[in-house]
Amino acid sequence: MIRLVNVNKKFGRNHVLRDLNLEIEDGKTTVIIGRSGGGKSVLLKHIIGLVKPDSGQVIVDGVDIATLDEEDLNEVRKKFGMLFQGGALFDSMTVGENVAFPLREHAKKNEHEIEDIVAERLLAVGLPGLEHLMPSELSGGMKKRAGLARAIALHPEIVLFDEPTTGLDPVMAEAINQLIIETQERFNLTCVATSHDMHSIFTIGHKVAMIYDGRIIEYGTPGEMKASANPVLQQFISGSLEGPIHIV
Repeated sequence: MIRLVNVNKKFGRNHVLRDLNLEIEDGKTTVIIGRSGGGKSVLLKHIIGLVKPDSGQVIVDGVDIATLDEEDLNEVRKKFGMLFQGGALFDSMTVGENVAFPLREHAKKNEHEIEDIVAERLLAVGLPGLEHLMPSELSGGMKKRAGLARAIALHPEIVLFDEPTTGLDPVMAEAINQLIIETQERFNLTCVATSHDMHSIFTIGHKVAMIYDGRIIEYGTPGEMKASANPVLQQFISGSLEGPIHIV
């Protein structure tokens, strides 16, 4: 469903992505790992078309979205849902209105149909009957859940997660991990996540890809990544500061 082919992106003199190649498997969760500022979020923005590469291809369902105009790109984006770090809920809207927002913007549904979908999505993320609450009344974990309900409101094929467990305590982080797994399986989603949380990475990921110096230097199952001899990857997994790092 998603392929990045020889993607390059610079911001000024900062060459963030360098001939990056990656294939995302359909119906699976791929987790992108790497150091802060290493290009993970930039990669996500390329996949959804918020940023265009300087060169290379970003292929979604057989279409190179880097070549599309804004109108055609918006059609492709309807395949996507996205959960941002903090949930990114609209503060002036209730939880129900937040979840309904993409439905009112992009779906030809009447209000009764919208209300039914909102209730169904909130039930799916463990927030039944909380349509009337404001974001300020929610905990951090509940905001993530509401953000996920909004992300899947249009029944997307692909969902992107940007650091889904950041800022959560271990118990709530594990609850979000399990929710991601359950949601991916229930709706047969293709998911792409970024994360620094090693437990989360190896819990939710069917495949893991490490970005370093603008390239994908390791890609495989969680077991394959743990067994890799690559010192860059092993230092990231262990969090060790010992010794210099060199790409092998």
